[in-house]
Amino acid sequence: MSNLLSDVRSANWSSNPQSAAVLVFLHGYGSNENDLSSLAEPLGLGLPWASLRAPMELGQGGAAWFQIITPGVPDATPVEAATAAIWAWIDENVDPETKIIPIGFSQGGLMASQLLRTRPERVLATTILGGFVLGGKQAADATLVQQLPEVFWGRGSEDRVIAQVAIERTAEFLPRHSSLTQRIYPGLAYGINMDELNDVRNYVRTQLGAGSVDEV
Repeated sequence: MSNLLSDVRSANWSSNPQSAAVLVFLHGYGSNENDLSSLAEPLGLGLPWASLRAPMELGQGGAAWFQIITPGVPDATPVEAATAAIWAWIDENVDPETKIIPIGFSQGGLMASQLLRTRPERVLATTILGGFVLGGKQAADATLVQQLPEVFWGRGSEDRVIAQVAIERTAEFLPRHSSLTQRIYPGLAYGINMDELNDVRNYVRTQLGAGSVDEV
């Protein structure tokens, strides 16, 4: 199991929980597994969660899912390798009957979209925060066109970190491949605010269905 990604987990973590799904947090470039886990409390969903550490070590506590060479235009090969690493962790740690709710920021948002584009049958309520999608085709894209699964995409109006080419690609892809909930937050730069967290909470609860969220 040494090749699996490291992680931190909620106190109520279970690979086969009573809840309908588990949250999987995916951090951005240069961050780590302790970053997005801090969203669990303000989100207030009460679901078991795990926050994964990306496989590429950057030093000083930071990690990445893939190296940045051309901003907004990552090479597919390292992204697909990182996707496989996440699925390996999920296969090892989550019951096959349990859905995952990926919540990713920036690079982690791209990884959340990759989970949907590769094994959509395992994914519920894909949540992309300040992120984007990979160019080119992925294994399940044709399935997504037919099924149009729910996706939340939120970003700040003042975000100058994510390249415009990536935003344009995502704005073209998601409406064709999902039932998209898109939010742009005025004045928000490269980050997440409470308005966005409130929207994510409502979105996830809607996808879970009334009464299926266990409060802590």
